[in-house]
Amino acid sequence: MILGPRWIRSLVCILVVFAVPQTARTDQQVKGLPGVAAPRSVVVELQDALGHATERLQARDEAGVLSHVSDRYRSAGLTKPAIREQLHALLAIYDSLQAKVQIDEARAVGEDVWVYSTGEVSGRVRGLGMWMPIYSWKREPEVARRERGVWRLYGDQK
Repeated sequence: MILGPRWIRSLVCILVVFAVPQTARTDQQVKGLPGVAAPRSVVVELQDALGHATERLQARDEAGVLSHVSDRYRSAGLTKPAIREQLHALLAIYDSLQAKVQIDEARAVGEDVWVYSTGEVSGRVRGLGMWMPIYSWKREPEVARRERGVWRLYGDQK
């Protein structure tokens, strides 16, 4: 099974939502981005969600990781069931996973938060014991939304 970059980025965004506090941006850096800078309180809430999601990934808890994805998730045709299938395959191929992510920008757009991140995912290949990069990205967007009091990935709904 070939693991595409879009689903991997979506899976990683489960872990990345607001991994680090926002830094000040110049007007030129935010020009053209939707919404306004996300409030600090939202950043803190999402950092907590990130901590939990990271723990669940490292524990290889598929259901725990997927609890950070909305049942209504859809992004460029990718849905939560497709993410579930791909996560299952990823856990079968790699006996351990790590994600390193930096949030470049977080923008509140109505009830959504657009998160622009840069990062990489690596895994230790089952049976071989060697670590290898799986996917990396720069300044890619993902959408999060609070559902029933919990932050979840919602997707761009395209």
